[in-house]
Amino acid sequence: MAGLILFGPPGAGKGTQAVSLAESFNIPHISTGDLFRAAISGQTPLGLKVQSYLDKGQLVPDQVVIDMVRERLMQSDTSGGWLLDGFPRTIPQAQTLDNLLQEMNQNCDRVINLQVPEQTLITRMLSRGRKDDTEAVIQDRLQVYHRETAPILDFYRDRNYLVDIDGDTTVDVVTERIKTALADLS
Repeated sequence: MAGLILFGPPGAGKGTQAVSLAESFNIPHISTGDLFRAAISGQTPLGLKVQSYLDKGQLVPDQVVIDMVRERLMQSDTSGGWLLDGFPRTIPQAQTLDNLLQEMNQNCDRVINLQVPEQTLITRMLSRGRKDDTEAVIQDRLQVYHRETAPILDFYRDRNYLVDIDGDTTVDVVTERIKTALADLS
């Protein structure tokens, strides 16, 4: 079983690497964004809750996010492992996830942190050509990441789960670096 969490700032290549890792380990890629979209489109009770917060322009509260992740981790396809992408985003979420995994008799085996210099991130995101990827918006997203999400890295480093990966190279090289760092899990 491989319980993996993928971290990195916006533009680090998490989505690309998540697909590759999930295939390599034959585990589901669990993205909170995908969970939100599926729950909303399926009109599930949690989806309706998420939609009500989004309609008001509010962040989805931690407990609702945790409930969605719990529901997803209890599905049968996660019995061989899972890859979380986009969760946890805060230390309270990380602590709650730890408790949830203990309740479920599961473990987080590794937290993969993609490290990419800020200027490279900005260049990558500007080159995507998305309307909302202006330099000011990108700078703001990076500040939010450093303020709210980056402190989680120490939380996982203290538990000896964290693996830092230099992500400032080609997709294939980053994939190989991650696979090498996880070789003992396969």
